[in-house]
Amino acid sequence: MSVARGSIVIAGVGHTAFGALPGRSTISMNVEACRAALQDAGIEKDLVDCVLVKFPTSKFEHMYGHKLSEALGLQPKITGVMDQAGASNIGHVAIAAMAIESGQCDVALISFADNPKSGVRSAYQQAQGDDAAFGWIGPPGGFAMVARQHMERYGTTSEQLAEIAVTCRAHGANNPNAQLRRPITVADHQASRMVVDPLHRDDCCLVSDGGAAIVVMSAERARQLNVPDPVPVLGFGQGHTGWEVRTRPDLTTTQAVVSAQTAFAMAGVSPKDIDVAQLYDCFTICLLITLESYGFCPPGHGGKFVEGGNIGPGGELPVNTSGGLLSETGMPGMQLIIEAVRQVRGTSVNQVKDAALAVVSNQGGIMQTHSTLVLGR
Repeated sequence: MSVARGSIVIAGVGHTAFGALPGRSTISMNVEACRAALQDAGIEKDLVDCVLVKFPTSKFEHMYGHKLSEALGLQPKITGVMDQAGASNIGHVAIAAMAIESGQCDVALISFADNPKSGVRSAYQQAQGDDAAFGWIGPPGGFAMVARQHMERYGTTSEQLAEIAVTCRAHGANNPNAQLRRPITVADHQASRMVVDPLHRDDCCLVSDGGAAIVVMSAERARQLNVPDPVPVLGFGQGHTGWEVRTRPDLTTTQAVVSAQTAFAMAGVSPKDIDVAQLYDCFTICLLITLESYGFCPPGHGGKFVEGGNIGPGGELPVNTSGGLLSETGMPGMQLIIEAVRQVRGTSVNQVKDAALAVVSNQGGIMQTHSTLVLGR
């Protein structure tokens, strides 16, 4: 059974504070975010019969979906965890949509929380696969290789990557929920310390504690429950690159192309129709390549596309209007969905005028997993 365009909605959104939250367990943050999302939707928790959650990246816990359901006081028909790393949250939206459309459940809670800032961050410091043999410890090494190949192939510059960081930090400076609220200039970016050449500190996302959640249901159910401001899901897609960085024939393209094409086709829109984009920015090069993969500009033209405020307020494509992973929170993925909901609702602190269509990207690993979501009226 296929999911009809707009038949599923995001009915509510919620999140905790972002930053350092010492003493908070991931379960407690998930519960707080879920309560906030249910309150935003204006419904009671007893209506929820599906709980989908990404397990904490910093510390895997077995049966995590069941632990969260118990903490919420729920006995869901469907619960569980899917691991697509940073792409998991949109992946869960797709699973919830298909389950609701097929009658397997009625109302889904989708949540994610982690505490690597105040807790354990070893997962972010380990080599993936056999990468340690190449000196790549943690994600920055792999993303540095991606950035270097893009630079060598297309002439992309560090100053162009800086434009992305400057934009995200400017948006975050105006967001009271953002963990990092100090704006920067291109010169500041260039002066920040080198992490792994060619990536500076300001090319790299935050490490954050926090939780975020959304409520998903059918548009019909939202009408029955008088949900105040549901946002229709118009399309979604996935695409996964099954190679480690060191074995890929090309580091500058991924299956994000397939993910975006699938989501845009389902939504019946094209990149030129999109009013605002919330794109995964664990590293600036990831966002730049996503712009190319999604068709906002041709391959190799991402550097030019982000210049001159083109992705900022009033630009051709405003991007990451809450600050993204570079400024709002490094807690990956869900906050981008929430900001897209705010934009379509017209309630963002950095509201894009007449924003009717929003696209969200989630990605995981070293650009290995990818998922895309299109929201709009």
